[in-house]
Amino acid sequence: MPAAFSTETTLALACHPDAPDAVVEGIAVSLTRAPDGSLALRYRLAGTLAALRIPDAATPLPPERLWAHTCFELFVAVPGADAYREFNFSPGGQWMRFDFSAYRQRVASPAGPAPQIVVQADDGVLELHAHLPAQLLPPGELILGLTAVVENKDGSHRYWALRHPAGQPDFHHRDGFAFALKVSTP
Repeated sequence: MPAAFSTETTLALACHPDAPDAVVEGIAVSLTRAPDGSLALRYRLAGTLAALRIPDAATPLPPERLWAHTCFELFVAVPGADAYREFNFSPGGQWMRFDFSAYRQRVASPAGPAPQIVVQADDGVLELHAHLPAQLLPPGELILGLTAVVENKDGSHRYWALRHPAGQPDFHHRDGFAFALKVSTP
């Protein structure tokens, strides 16, 4: 059963066991869901930033491939439903949303407001703050997959998640949606 959420919490992501990360010391995600249904996320990566490829605002990436570089991700589902939504947040300030009707079955994403993204980096810490308006999220209880892709200077990748399903990294696998985000009550 996924962990539960009340008002604010911080969760540690784990690196996929098949490819340990010698550069990143850890990644944590703090979550706050407001009574209006919006969601604030803070991803905090600690490690040797100079050894990583970190996208910046001066070099835009193809939005459909933000996940192919250092990127923080959020997967959102509703209990009992096959459909889910994926958000990619790049340290370069870009973002992308993908909607799926079932496991890796992509469908068109309706228009919606953009999340607010703020990025800070210094002294071995990269932080990305993302605020998602309620219109981007289903109402009620949510099941979340919290993940990150880290690209090293040599082009290799490390995969971080709250929970990794068995086998190769697969952030779309429902076993990785490991956090129940309850409706906040005032």
